Amino acid sequence: MLKIENVQIAGWGAAIRGMRNPKNSWERSDSGFGCETSDLHHCCVCEDGHTGSCPEAFTKYKIGPNDHNLMMNLAKGGPVHAKYRRMITVYVDITAPLYWWKEFDTYKVGTVANSCSTMHKIADKEFTLDDFSYEHLNCEPHHRDWIESATVDEDITSPHKVWMTPLDILRCTIEMLNAYRESYLETKDKQDWWQMIQLLPSSYNQKRTICMNYEVLHHIYHDRRNHKLDEWHVVCDWIETLPYSEVIIQKVVGIE
Repeated sequence: MLKIENVQIAGWGAAIRGMRNPKNSWERSDSGFGCETSDLHHCCVCEDGHTGSCPEAFTKYKIGPNDHNLMMNLAKGGPVHAKYRRMITVYVDITAPLYWWKEFDTYKVGTVANSCSTMHKIADKEFTLDDFSYEHLNCEPHHRDWIESATVDEDITSPHKVWMTPLDILRCTIEMLNAYRESYLETKDKQDWWQMIQLLPSSYNQKRTICMNYEVLHHIYHDRRNHKLDEWHVVCDWIETLPYSEVIIQKVVGIE
């Protein structure tokens, strides 16, 4: 599971001015604020990064054909030539499981993140199944198996093994987390806190507010487009919907 919210994009004007500096070709620039229609692949880009029908309160920015062609040509030359992509800044809230965040943390250059804290806030609310990504966990009876390490000693002479599915295991973990959460809230015993920290599964969903740029998104898209994790496919599909995403994916929208 991965959720993307509150997308904002900034820096179009500065990126285009800087793009034209090497050849002093500012007079050829045909982008700017205040347009009402767009004959390119996208609607006008609002100041807050949204596309389509924009509220009157937002000033619109349109990339003209001259600037668009130059952006695409520089993108073909790779990151060294497409430096303008580093100046188009994206702010976004992402909620995703910890196992996905471990892979996202590969992209350290050009990103800033503020995350919800498990260290300080892990006991703030009761754990529920919806706090975790579990859509691929087996849950049907025919997926059950014997768990030898979780014996129930009803009679010390004849222990019984537990018959559980992977989803059952997660439910048991949540129950244990909540038991130690309640104990911690009552006693403030750090040993109870440690039980939650070290038992917390990597499927736990964490929210982070991310600041990155179009160059980072270019690397993510081409590195992760065919990744085995569903979460990366959600991110790449979202990248394709961004304004002028063709400078990231280097494919003209609507043309193979």
